[in-house]
Amino acid sequence: MGADAGGGPMPHPLAGLKVVEVAEDIGGEFAAMLLGQMGAAVTKLEPPQGSPTRRVGPFAGANAGPDTSLTFWFYNANKQSAVADLATAAGMATLRRLLAEADVFVSTLQPARLAALGLDLATLTEEFPKLIVLSITAFGLTGPWVDYKSSDLVALAAGGPLISCGYDDHSIPPIRPGGNQGYHTATSFAQIGVMLALLERQKTGRGQLVDVSMHEGCAVNVELANPYWFYPKVNVQRQTCRHAQPSPTQPALFRCADDRFVYFALILADPKPWAALVAWMESKGMAAQLSEPEFSDLAYRQGRFHEVQELVECFFLVQTAEEAYKDGQAAGLPIGVLNAPEDLFSDEHLQARGFFTQVEHEGIGPVTYPGPIYRFSSFGQAPRVRAPNLGEHTAQVLGGSGERPAGALAEVSQ
Repeated sequence: MGADAGGGPMPHPLAGLKVVEVAEDIGGEFAAMLLGQMGAAVTKLEPPQGSPTRRVGPFAGANAGPDTSLTFWFYNANKQSAVADLATAAGMATLRRLLAEADVFVSTLQPARLAALGLDLATLTEEFPKLIVLSITAFGLTGPWVDYKSSDLVALAAGGPLISCGYDDHSIPPIRPGGNQGYHTATSFAQIGVMLALLERQKTGRGQLVDVSMHEGCAVNVELANPYWFYPKVNVQRQTCRHAQPSPTQPALFRCADDRFVYFALILADPKPWAALVAWMESKGMAAQLSEPEFSDLAYRQGRFHEVQELVECFFLVQTAEEAYKDGQAAGLPIGVLNAPEDLFSDEHLQARGFFTQVEHEGIGPVTYPGPIYRFSSFGQAPRVRAPNLGEHTAQVLGGSGERPAGALAEVSQ
């Protein structure tokens, strides 16, 4: 941990930065949360009924409500919630008052919605010269699709990644990968954009509009599909738990003795991993004919691929996934266990790094959250703070001039 001249930790990377967020999906919420995790003060401006993600499950204790959504908790940690109805003159005046003091404005509002509210993002940077406006929308702020509706699945389909995701059996349609990857892709580009804009502001003193399209983010996140089409003009084919390729490659999932799977890239063409695999199998008395001199010839073993594959499958079936993982890594081979989400809590590496952290929730107790995404040697670590209840900080942020929803907490968290 770095220290300042007084011997204590230096401020968080974005300490002193003020962020205002008006986000109706997790792409914008995630971007603002990441800024908050680096020390920025994030004010989430919500309508009286709350942000849409407050109604997305699962819910804590199966008690559905605006303050119990686990989805909302994850994407809105390290923020304050203030309520203002932007459809009213008072709500819009509140937004402009906050923007006058803000460094970054995160918005997910599409052009038609912005027009209905009388907001023009480009002119905001003229009205508030130091303000960086970060727009994260489905299709960007220009073009014929700007107001089309989208979702994570629509973005992955329209952008291209979805065609590469699925199984060897192509009678089964493409399968959406989990984890909100379309939104997260947009957020990743948004983070880069806003940091570049902050660096530029240090030189010029002026903010700017950063226009991020989830569609475009997904379109450049299709791995091998683009280069294969741009150059040899061939399409890649989706494969089960393998990179999509123009032609099928060998399976890479292997079942182990404990009924768990490992991912192992069986690379026949590279002599070094091949020799390491044979030596590993030989150490357990299971190399069989693979240790014969003929198999040192690439063409020979490629011609007997199915023979190799069957022996490797048997090899993994007599050891647990954890044993195979550690022994394979010790042999210098690319192998990993397929963990279920619940397996991660006991992952020794995540535990050793203190990845998971306990966050106190009023009336519920400590809740386990993923830990810091960033680790800096010269900055203090911003603590993880629970997501706010709806309107919890309205009085604190707006000085009593904002609107409070019924049932919102009366007290303000410290």
